[in-house]
Amino acid sequence: MSDEEPMSEKPLTEKRADQLKTACRSAVGDNCRSVTYFDATNYMQVYLRGDLEQDADLMSFIGHEWHDYKTTTDAYAGSELGNYEYTIRNFENGFLVRVGVGDSGVFVTTDGLKLKDFDSLVATITELLESWD
Repeated sequence: MSDEEPMSEKPLTEKRADQLKTACRSAVGDNCRSVTYFDATNYMQVYLRGDLEQDADLMSFIGHEWHDYKTTTDAYAGSELGNYEYTIRNFENGFLVRVGVGDSGVFVTTDGLKLKDFDSLVATITELLESWD
């Protein structure tokens, strides 16, 4: 299998999935709960921490995150706030950070982090996604 060949209908090659998982885990360490890549037509969970169960409705999450990403970027385009960078959602048991570049994105769920940790995670993901274009 070539470096750029998709994994049986998956949106990422094995190499890219591993790069994304490694980048996110390196940025936030053991606070990383899960990493999911998505685009307009597909998604792929590339990491799920061992102490968590794979029971999340990822298809529903992706639908909401993709729709919200497109709505948010369109709504604020050209505003005085500047370009959209990322979204953090705060939940009872952790956080979800969503980052998008072009027509693809990543959401990472984490345990508690400081804002600077989210900034570092987002910079890492953005740099990786941009290098794939």
